[in-house]
Amino acid sequence: MEENEVIRNIPVLGEKAPSFEVQTTKGKVKFPDDYKGKWVILFSHPADFTPVCTTEFVAFQKRYEEFKKLNTELIGLSIDQVFSHIKWKEWIKEKFNVEIEFPIIADDLGRVANLYGMIHPKKGTNTVRAVFIVDHEGILRAMLYYPQEVGRNIDEILRLLKALQTADKYDVALPANWPSNELINDHVIIPPADNDKTVKERIEKARTGEIECFDWWFCHKKL
Repeated sequence: MEENEVIRNIPVLGEKAPSFEVQTTKGKVKFPDDYKGKWVILFSHPADFTPVCTTEFVAFQKRYEEFKKLNTELIGLSIDQVFSHIKWKEWIKEKFNVEIEFPIIADDLGRVANLYGMIHPKKGTNTVRAVFIVDHEGILRAMLYYPQEVGRNIDEILRLLKALQTADKYDVALPANWPSNELINDHVIIPPADNDKTVKERIEKARTGEIECFDWWFCHKKL
């Protein structure tokens, strides 16, 4: 490593989400402890009072009830101070009649941003559009990074959340573009067999129509 090279933190999927305590627009939050038993979408935006970020916050809020139905909370973040977040929320309410109900972290010292690898120097000094999905046990399950110039697809984040929860509940995998996959439509994928006995069982289940298979290693079913 070069002498002046900066070490950047990037969280690891499958490990405990890095913990922190911060001030938000809803008061102090200890993460992820305060959300035990719930899934969380932690997402950063470059700055308050910017056009793309405003569209994202409105889009998140419009789907907030859908997230909550999936036992999931939202938490926004930027390196702005809390008074900026509050004023921006008021502006959104005044202009678009949309009340931002989820908390926004005031990470004005950049502590959380650095902890989660949200600042990418070649994309500026603000946080990029990062998304972290943390499950009900505080485990980091997914990460997405978007550049500052492109807004996120909130429906895709919602789809990813549903897919993770479905995979956990039914011990399955999800295909590309689920639930509208080009090969198996809304079916889910059964994990590949890892021994001879399971291979024979898969073949028999496919023969009786209990599941469908292209081959013993590629079997699927409808939930």
